[in-house]
Amino acid sequence: MKGVFEISGTSRYDDLITERYHFPRIYLGVAERFLGDWILYRETGSDGGRKAYVAVARVERIDPDPNDASLFYARFADFLELDHAVPYRDREGRFAERFLRELPVSVAGRALRGRSVREIDAADFVAIVDGGLKRTLDPINAIRLELEPRLLDPATEELILQPLTERRIEQMLVNRKIRDAAFRGLVLDAYDSTCAVTGLRIVNGGGKAEAQAAHIWSVGDGGPDEVQNGIALSATAHWLFDRHLISLDECFGLLVSHNKVPSELRQLFPSAGKPIRLPRDPRLHPRPEYSARHRERFAGG
Repeated sequence: MKGVFEISGTSRYDDLITERYHFPRIYLGVAERFLGDWILYRETGSDGGRKAYVAVARVERIDPDPNDASLFYARFADFLELDHAVPYRDREGRFAERFLRELPVSVAGRALRGRSVREIDAADFVAIVDGGLKRTLDPINAIRLELEPRLLDPATEELILQPLTERRIEQMLVNRKIRDAAFRGLVLDAYDSTCAVTGLRIVNGGGKAEAQAAHIWSVGDGGPDEVQNGIALSATAHWLFDRHLISLDECFGLLVSHNKVPSELRQLFPSAGKPIRLPRDPRLHPRPEYSARHRERFAGG
């Protein structure tokens, strides 16, 4: 059974949406229905929120809060940020969720009170996720996001061409090629297709950037597919970053393993103490805890 979890910039709960959602006992019975299945995150309008569905994740388990018997944690796997936020109402004012569509618009706000965790029809879930991955799957972006048929394995190519169904959406949400494409689009948009280290911006005629989307906390070690866990890097810088020969300090300054990185490359890097090129929107900057994880393995010297 699919669900919706609401998130707010003013929340008093211990949420980290890529990993956990903190909620009171009143929602426990509903939350347990989603075990093993998928939920959408809906961002409310408080504190400048977008009033939109912004991400999807699979509920792996629910744990009691060890410090408060009245609270619980939903733990997640396969978190994926949608390639753009899907408004909770379309241009005609039609709600994305059926139970809201069936109510007069004037009472919709009241109907959501006490329903921060709720069920969603499978058809509505499919439509929202499909809408949130439109840019990733649009053929016009295939070259830019490396979803060209020649680069795809047969299973992924077939999946992209299948009719829209709940099963297809679920398979796409765990398909590494599609997840990488969505992540790549978010990171390259945030960094304007420009390498954060060298400042080079090279885009070919097909729209493909020379810069690549690097995970800061690697997926193999449990890192999430969200823009705050990404950084745009040229191929060479990406290679160095993945091998922890370059990293980031607490202020996003570049750390370089001088004994292992050739001087010719170091000339392209920002000077000591100068931060790398970051997105204009600070909400898209790397999350400090992800940078700290990477820095722990930095091969300094």
